[in-house]
Amino acid sequence: MGNALPEIKEVTGLKKAKVTIHPEYAIGPIDKRLFSGYMEPLGNLVYGGIWNPDHPEADELGLRKDVMKAIQEFGVPAVRLPGGNVTSGWNWKDSIGPKEKRKQHLDLAWRQYEPNWVGHDEYLAWARRCGMEPMYTVNMGTGTIEDAMHCIEYTNHPGGTYWSDLRRINGFTAPHNVKTWYLGNEMDGPWQIHSWEKDPKGYGVKINEAAKALKWVDPSITTVASGTSTPLNHTYPQWDVDVLEECYENIDMLSLHYYHNVPEGDMAAFMSAPAVFEEFIRTEIAACDFVQAKLCSPKQITISFDEFGVGFAPAGKTAPGRKGRIPHETYGEFSEQNLNRPFREIDPNHWPERKGKNKGSQMLGAIASAAVMMTFLRHSDRIKIGCMTGSFLGALSINREHVWKSIGYYPFKHYLEYANGISLLPSVKSPSFCADGFNINEFYQCHPYENIPYIQAGAAYDEEKGELSIFLLNLNWEEAMEVELDVRGFEGYRLKEHIELYSNDPSAADTWENPDAVLPKKNSNTSFHDGKIELTAQKLSWNVIRLTKE
Repeated sequence: MGNALPEIKEVTGLKKAKVTIHPEYAIGPIDKRLFSGYMEPLGNLVYGGIWNPDHPEADELGLRKDVMKAIQEFGVPAVRLPGGNVTSGWNWKDSIGPKEKRKQHLDLAWRQYEPNWVGHDEYLAWARRCGMEPMYTVNMGTGTIEDAMHCIEYTNHPGGTYWSDLRRINGFTAPHNVKTWYLGNEMDGPWQIHSWEKDPKGYGVKINEAAKALKWVDPSITTVASGTSTPLNHTYPQWDVDVLEECYENIDMLSLHYYHNVPEGDMAAFMSAPAVFEEFIRTEIAACDFVQAKLCSPKQITISFDEFGVGFAPAGKTAPGRKGRIPHETYGEFSEQNLNRPFREIDPNHWPERKGKNKGSQMLGAIASAAVMMTFLRHSDRIKIGCMTGSFLGALSINREHVWKSIGYYPFKHYLEYANGISLLPSVKSPSFCADGFNINEFYQCHPYENIPYIQAGAAYDEEKGELSIFLLNLNWEEAMEVELDVRGFEGYRLKEHIELYSNDPSAADTWENPDAVLPKKNSNTSFHDGKIELTAQKLSWNVIRLTKE
């Protein structure tokens, strides 16, 4: 996020909101993979972050044990890897076997030399050692169907074939047993190597055959088609319809991505993220259901929202009349300036200072990410996988020496611990705000939104355990709000605790030197009587209200 952080004002006279939660308002079961991560060798995330053979806690593969321990304690259930844009030009076969024999290539996605020190097997071994289910992306840009077939045979087949025995020779006797396979990344994007932007039906035909072949190797897998990478593409949403019409028989899920970057300091636009994601999700569900109806298929496609983010970005240039066409130069690494710079040498011990939109307020980032994940929770019947970009870096901070919890750790962890059972749809009556439209560049723009509720809510009901967890956000950046929770439908339940997370200082951060600057705490002033809970939601706060059956 940008450096222009807004001033948080003190305002008296609290607004009031009401939220009703009832066990009959069921949405659908919650897949634990809804709160997962995404990994790509960008910056120091891989080289230096998860892997550094010079680190004092490196294991025999060069993987950092301090980072693995932190992720194990965090409990992230799954991770999508090895990318990302990098996969459209990556050859997995050049990343296996002895490191001294691996091939170094140009990574055109991020303009760096890819030495393949962390390769196919290391990625999968790292995920398993962290306690995460690996979800693998195959190259459907420059990659062939045959390459994908060899990849799953090497990865999942027990042995007795060339590729599966090669895995065993390389030191991985047991199959990696990867169950979720993504067929390409952002293939609608003109920034991809071998983009299918102009031929969605061709991409659909290719992945239909690829998915069929992968399932013939391992019938237990789930296959995921690459869908819209941003609703600003001129192909949206027709791209998804054209793709799915060609591959519906052999595809199980549709992958979506979106980054909601707004003008620096525009808090209304920043906090409009739930409304923007909601509109995108509803449109994509409608596209999936249209194809299902058109093909008269009994199968319902679900969604993997496996890249997302919210941040501030500096103003750029726009070209009127493009009608959503996104030129390469709009997409950071492909600007004329960046294309003229030399390729970067990878050094896991070199950590450049973070600048620009990726540096900013931990607190605002935590609220925004929690709001997006809450939107996923409210669509748990159709969204089964959600992956925060940077895998765990919205929650865990890493430098060359250390790993520690950032503020974003706590909402993410609360979802992992308490979002169990089925999702319930809250009825929310709240004061609202409006967000102006903006046009930073062709890649980051948005139309105006009206009547966005300050109070955002989600709920998880585990009837078997007798637990109800209500997740509550106050997006109001100027004042606290009084909230009444009507839970009279849960007779015999008692209030167990109200956990809140907030800070009056938008620049506050949990650092290695000061890890306890902002922590969640119990609110003992919250009351419960006659089936109603009364609480104060602080400005820009995250709240978890837990009830248990007596």
